[in-house]
Amino acid sequence: MTYQAILAEKKDAVGVITLNRPEVLNAMNSQLLTELVDAIKAFESDDAVRVLVLTGAGERAFSAGADIKEMARGTDGPEPQIGDLGRPPFTHTVAFCAKPTIGALNGLAYGGGALLASCLDIRVGSSRSRLRFLGVTAGRVNSTWSLSMQVGWPIAKELLFTGRVVEPDEALRIGLLNHLVAPDQVMPKAMAIAEQIAANDSVMVQGVKGLLIGYVGEPWQQRYQNEQNAQRGKLRPPPVREAFHSFLAEKGNGQPGR
Repeated sequence: MTYQAILAEKKDAVGVITLNRPEVLNAMNSQLLTELVDAIKAFESDDAVRVLVLTGAGERAFSAGADIKEMARGTDGPEPQIGDLGRPPFTHTVAFCAKPTIGALNGLAYGGGALLASCLDIRVGSSRSRLRFLGVTAGRVNSTWSLSMQVGWPIAKELLFTGRVVEPDEALRIGLLNHLVAPDQVMPKAMAIAEQIAANDSVMVQGVKGLLIGYVGEPWQQRYQNEQNAQRGKLRPPPVREAFHSFLAEKGNGQPGR
């Protein structure tokens, strides 16, 4: 399939997906999410691909989050459904992909970009890699089921309650990044890890991943569903135009999304 908002290619046993909207800091619109889900599923069903690497185009951002302007246009009609409902279930597809996933975080990962990063198995970053879980700053809830799996409850609570920026050194220290390298080494390091994983028995590697995510207290899948249910109930977010009023009032489109 030919994609427009992402790039997808195979490099030996590694499937590489690049979020390809650098002019808007790789903000994730509905087309990008649809293509991302399609590419992940295609690589997942391809026996020749053993590992997936996700990155962003350009030097500034892995992804600045959701495309808020598209979200706002969607509210001109009936309010869209919440969470992954009513749009491609990208977080579910990424988190529960049977094959190992590696994030080459070439730049900032804010809002939905941070959520996407928290769904990956391994993350490589540089001095440009800043993460920010922005949900509560705009009356939204996300990453409750994914972030705590990466950094533990105490740190996840702080990051989700405050919505503050996580600098690269801190991200490495708390486990949000596995490796911190020079900016020009982010992709080479991610590929080196991918190739090392791909050289192993793929059945065993995927079996290990399945065991890791399948037996953590309440099943991870159920924790994801708990968040989805909350978004449709008492944690239902306010309308997009209300929540992102300041963003939409600004000129230009260079600000990170949620």
